[in-house]
Parts: sequence; structure tokens; C-alpha cells
Amino acid sequence: MQYRQAPTLNDHKGDERTVGFELEFTGLSLSQASEAVRQALGGDVTKKHKALHLVTVDGLGEFHVELDWSYLKKTAEQNPDADHVTLLRDAASLVVPIEVVCPPIPVTVLHKLDPMVRELRLAGAMGTEDSVLAAFGVHVNAALPALDADTIHRHIKAFSLLQWWLVQAHDVNVSRRITPYVDLYPEAYVRDIINTRAPDIDRVFDSYLEHNATRNRALDMLPLLAHLDEDRVKKAVDDERIKARPTFHYRLSNCSIDDAQWDLAQSWNLWVVVEKLACQPDLMDQLGKDFIAASRPLLGINEQRWIERVDRWIKDHGLV
Repeated sequence: MQYRQAPTLNDHKGDERTVGFELEFTGLSLSQASEAVRQALGGDVTKKHKALHLVTVDGLGEFHVELDWSYLKKTAEQNPDADHVTLLRDAASLVVPIEVVCPPIPVTVLHKLDPMVRELRLAGAMGTEDSVLAAFGVHVNAALPALDADTIHRHIKAFSLLQWWLVQAHDVNVSRRITPYVDLYPEAYVRDIINTRAPDIDRVFDSYLEHNATRNRALDMLPLLAHLDEDRVKKAVDDERIKARPTFHYRLSNCSIDDAQWDLAQSWNLWVVVEKLACQPDLMDQLGKDFIAASRPLLGINEQRWIERVDRWIKDHGLV
């Protein structure tokens, strides 16, 4: 599948925008996963400790291959040769996913990651469908086109209006829907976003943190807000896992890495629908009015009817 072009190719500095992907899966050991990345992309593997390997690839950067458990990573870093770290790692491998954290890749060459996905699949990586308990996914960390309040507000608004449709379009696995990790924005926040005109950055912060003081959102904006004002975010959300960076943190997509028909383009292309809508404020205003009109007193939006309406609407307006 081809990667759709983002509507805005450059960031606020005039540089080409980048995207960092994170893939979660099981079925491989840390060594097997890092070797698969090396086989696909070239480069060198450095074993930092028992929970983290680095694969350095010329022209792309440093890929982190790690066990996705912060306690284990901290313990392994502090006690790299301890026997109990090995026991923790081996026990964790039964329930904790491997995560490949890709470096920021220029938005016009995302296809360069396709060989990595294929090699991980051939090596035996298993994705979201492999476990009814785990909620493995793909995270898309796209650099923003700009960091002003208007740009941030427009993208939040676009996602808010599309969020129910995106769950269906991604065919989000039930194991991920029932966990809080990819919760959607509450309807009260969606209405607030729709009704807010030309907010300044303080209004963006206040509204988001009032309704979404958690990392557990399908579109987690805390890394971006922390990049802009880390102290303000820390006062509202006590979570050391928030990593400040000037990117979106889109977490909705499954990781179907064991499916031969799946690739990262499927995750990226649906995110591009959000960006395309964000670039057309008049269309967003129209869809926002439709949302308010469809919202029922006390009951809120009928999700299935809204999904059907949005599906027709975005096709009529050439967004997909």
C-alpha cells in the first residue's frame, strides 16, 4: 500500500516533517527482534542492557528495540549484570510486548520502513490479534506543521469529529477497545472544541488538561503540551512516562504485523485523513455544526449513526 502524502510537508522551522513509529508485538526475543531490524535495514546492533538493544542504521538513525516495561528497563540499566534482571526479563517476555521505537523518518520516505515490517513478520512477530489480554498497537508520532494555538486546535478538532469513525476504519481490536489506553475524547470536550473560536495557547492548555489529564487517549497531546510547557503539564498529570516532544501521539491503530497484507501505511493513511480535515477549517465548521445538531440531550451522540454520516461525508468531500 502506498503512503498518502501529508497535506503539509514542512514544519515550523521549514524543515521536512518527520514521523516516528512505535510497533508493539510478541513472538520474538529481544535479540531476534533487533537482528530482524538489522537484517532488513542494515546497520549495527548495540546491546545496551538486557531490556534494550539499539540498531543504528545509516541514513535513518537509531532504532530502539526494547521490552515495553519501564520498571524492567530502569532495573536493567542500573544493574546490567544482575541475575534477577535476567529472571525478570525472561518472565516479562511471556506477557510484555517487544517494542520497536523508530527514529523520526522524513514524511516523504516512510516506505523505507516496509522491509523492517516484512522481516519482523518473517521472523515470527505476532501482533494485536495474538492475545485477548494485551493491547498491542502502533503509535504514530508525526511532527506538527506548526506549534501555534490555531494549528494545535484545528488538529484536535479534526480528530475529535472523526474519532468514532477512525475506530471503525482502523477496525480497532476488542482487546484494545476495552482497555483505557486508547480512550476517545469525552463528548463534553468535543463540544467545547467545536464551540471554541480562535483560542490562545492558554485556552488550549486549560481545556485539554481539564478533560484529558491522562496519557490514555487515542490522540494523546500531553507530549506536545509538555514540549511547550512541561511544568504546567506536570502540575496537572503526575506521570513520569510523558515524554516532551513536538509531535502528535496517535495511538489508535492495531499492530497486525503477522498479517501479510498489513503495513504501516494503513496506520499512516488514516491519520492523514485527520490532517486533511484540519487544513480545511470551513469544512470542519460544517461538520461541527452537524455534530452539535446530532447530539441528543442527556444521551449525547448516537455513535453508529454518526459514524455512518461521517463515512458518507468524508467520501463526498474527497478526504479518503
